[in-house]
Amino acid sequence: MNWKGVFPAVTTKFHSDGSLDMELFFKNLDFQLESGVHGIILGGTLGESSVLSQEEKITLTRETVKHINGKVPVILNIAEGATQDALFWAKKAEELGASGLMILPPMRYAADAREVVTYFKTVAKSTALPMMIYNNPVDYKTLVTVDMFAELAECPNIQAIKESTRDISNVTRMINRFGDRYQILCGVDTLALEELLMGAVGWVAGLVCAFPKETVTIFNLVQEGRIEEAREIYRWFLPLLELDIHPKLVQYIKLAEQHCGIGSEHVRAPRLPLIGEERERIERIITAGIAKKPKL
Repeated sequence: MNWKGVFPAVTTKFHSDGSLDMELFFKNLDFQLESGVHGIILGGTLGESSVLSQEEKITLTRETVKHINGKVPVILNIAEGATQDALFWAKKAEELGASGLMILPPMRYAADAREVVTYFKTVAKSTALPMMIYNNPVDYKTLVTVDMFAELAECPNIQAIKESTRDISNVTRMINRFGDRYQILCGVDTLALEELLMGAVGWVAGLVCAFPKETVTIFNLVQEGRIEEAREIYRWFLPLLELDIHPKLVQYIKLAEQHCGIGSEHVRAPRLPLIGEERERIERIITAGIAKKPKL
């Protein structure tokens, strides 16, 4: 599994009646692939996984794997409260042809360090799929510490980390402790350039859903050592990237996709479409960004 590159955490597309809109979903996927992304992540926060039925998740995974047809890896996110449910999805991901897993600590219950490590190890030992630990204590309240990662290092298929602690120095801390044992991917759009410069090898991105070419270009420029050019695009991008670090990131990013012609703003309840001053404010950010898009 090559974890290097830009991995969009794609949104799930719905019709106005709430049903899956696979045609629009594939349109966005195709634009991501044409723009040069390196993998696709299904079932994350942006994918509204918490409001999808089991059958819908299976359909999305099966149809995405079929549509991608091996062009890039397809990663399925696991965010479950029960270990048995996480084991179910690890097995199902293998059956459906997914390339790997992204996994959060146990949801809802505030597990301690021993419980979190045991949870990850149990899932890792149940599957041959490579895994990326999603470390996001800000939103999900559980910090996977450096010492916990030391325990997890015995599982060879735990290979990568989605670094979302908001502490840029954690990239250096992990590299100092483990060298290249773990592949580190930035999971916070507003810190991506900084973490790539400090040694992250990838970017699990949100605004890439609407702006894939710009996201991939920043990543590629960093790999080529063309930092000033990357910085210039990143400075244009930052007001848009800040839409990723808000509780309504799904609504914000879906509205951006709609303005870019590769998505719709339809969300599933309890989320509701934006209205009033909030909608006007977010649309101003999006339209200003589109109007000033850099020439790549």
